[in-house]
Amino acid sequence: MSPPRYSNYKDSGTPWLGLVPKHWKVCQLRRVIARMEQGWSPECDSRPADAGEWGVLKSGCVNGGQFNPLENKALPIHHAVPRELEVACGDLLMSRASGSPSLVGAAALVGETPPKLLLSDKTFRLHVYEHVRKDFLAWSLTSYPLRAQIERAISGAAGLANNLPQSSIVEFVATFPPLPEQRQIAEYLERETVKINVLVEEHRRLIELLKEKRQAMISQAVVRGLNPTVATRDSGVNWLGRIPAHWDAVALKRISPALTVGIVVNPSSYVASEGLPFLYGGDIREDRIDLFDCRRISTEDSERNAKTRLQAGDLVTVRVGAPGVTAVVPREAEGGNCASVMLIRRGDFDSRWLCYTMNDRVVRFQVEVVQYGAAQEQFNISHAVEFILPRPGKDEQKLIADHLDTETAKLDELVAEAEAAMTLLRDRRSALISAAVTGKIDVRGLAPQPEAVAA
Repeated sequence: MSPPRYSNYKDSGTPWLGLVPKHWKVCQLRRVIARMEQGWSPECDSRPADAGEWGVLKSGCVNGGQFNPLENKALPIHHAVPRELEVACGDLLMSRASGSPSLVGAAALVGETPPKLLLSDKTFRLHVYEHVRKDFLAWSLTSYPLRAQIERAISGAAGLANNLPQSSIVEFVATFPPLPEQRQIAEYLERETVKINVLVEEHRRLIELLKEKRQAMISQAVVRGLNPTVATRDSGVNWLGRIPAHWDAVALKRISPALTVGIVVNPSSYVASEGLPFLYGGDIREDRIDLFDCRRISTEDSERNAKTRLQAGDLVTVRVGAPGVTAVVPREAEGGNCASVMLIRRGDFDSRWLCYTMNDRVVRFQVEVVQYGAAQEQFNISHAVEFILPRPGKDEQKLIADHLDTETAKLDELVAEAEAAMTLLRDRRSALISAAVTGKIDVRGLAPQPEAVAA
């Protein structure tokens, strides 16, 4: 049963709030926020602080409306510690700036006293007047009406410096019931969102288990085959172990008739507003290619770069960023081209089988051994051509690919259902918070009363 509504409402005077309970106040946040304290920006280590070390919070520490003390960077020991910036239990924190717009304006209360954490310059600590509860304000800042105002006030470009000015925050408009009602609403939301969070976590864990099962099934098929009783032999490769006796273990260069790198000299000069698909590493996912948002190349320019012109059944492998991720080129990309990826030409093998094998640990392990680069991991094609793969005959390759296509589709469907359920639960959580803090529902009779407890 849905919570009841209030008996009397009034016009809030603002379109994003609509009608609010008649006895509630509608005001700007300057009327409830006494002071906004900003932290500092020392040079920190990239790693989180270890036990006993001081850490400086990152903007993601309040992502999702919950405080996460692990979102911090270790403060080098040579820095003096400004103890006045130490974060304490009960603090209300709000993200001021982030490379991700969705993180800007996120807010949360600090629960148990965190060990040796300091406020950063990308985070505000909000001090409030006595007529407002910090827990109620924290929930309000998570609601749809406040998020709408926050998103309009954010300045900066995505990936750079998305910033929420203090002058804008105090202008935001919100609703505030009397203090006892604020407490009841905050306690109600704490109880109900915990229930929803438990369900979200269960679905998250289910998705994780399904993905683990999917990967284990692929590994079993591409390394041991589909027949669990088949005779095996030592592959001759220590890390590969035993493979079916009728298989061989060969280098990638012996499977594909040609391996090359996509266009590497000024590939951006070939980008066109329309034309054929022009694939970069960012367009490649495991087992699929994003053709909708990929760049384009003219037919003439693609033909001039015939060495890397795509054919259906070729495979493309990410070299930089997420090295090793591989997908089969579909017919829709035929005639297009690629840039800075490894192109594996189709040959006398089942392309789907090779794709499954390339995305398995049997190849990813070899990628990790040879990859380099701190900012962006990558590998050289001179190493990739020597990658060792367990190879069955072509007929068996097809059987393996057909089996994996069928079984992974089933698991992918279950994952999609679980992800959809998580989205619905999160939407329900957001809607519940927004309804409660704007008075669209009346939760007063649903929160425990201290008088009744005392009696």
